[in-house]
Amino acid sequence: MNGGLSILVIDDNKIRASIIEEGLQDAGHDKVIVVHQMDGLVRQIADINPDVIVIDLENPNRDQLEHMFQVSRAVHRPIAMFVDSADSQSIEAAVDAGVSAYVVDGLRRERVKPILDMAISRFRAFSKLASDLEEARTELADRKTVDRAKGILMKSKGLSEQEAYDLLRRTAMNQSRKIIDVAQSLVIASGLLGD
Repeated sequence: MNGGLSILVIDDNKIRASIIEEGLQDAGHDKVIVVHQMDGLVRQIADINPDVIVIDLENPNRDQLEHMFQVSRAVHRPIAMFVDSADSQSIEAAVDAGVSAYVVDGLRRERVKPILDMAISRFRAFSKLASDLEEARTELADRKTVDRAKGILMKSKGLSEQEAYDLLRRTAMNQSRKIIDVAQSLVIASGLLGD
């Protein structure tokens, strides 16, 4: 990673925050913003708009953890979270909330950079997986819509499946539209006509 990243450190303990800040600066990161105030965190994050977030919670109670997990769900950024102790439920909740790195009892200056790098890498990998999944879902939904449109044409015009597809394709080309757009229009129109 390079020093050009803006990194937000969230920690109400100033001594621990300075450990993280120094570790980041040692690693060449010069755009480090430290926030000690936990109230209105989502708004503060939106105002600062960091590339990466590092959260240190020391010994968090359930409410603090849940609040941080809500924050991590609200912002789409790599997040590394340091805690002094955790149970399996907390770790699972952190993963579900999208925390990229959940580090238990590991706040040492020399570990900050590798953990940050790993958090960014995991975030990118997860984001790519989520994007690929959404793309696959869209393709599947589009395929189902095209199949429904072909079925409507086959039934109403007595066409074969290939003829129905060819008609959709020709119509799309003639109207300078995508096949899925023509198929969606046909499905909607058919629904309105009660077919």
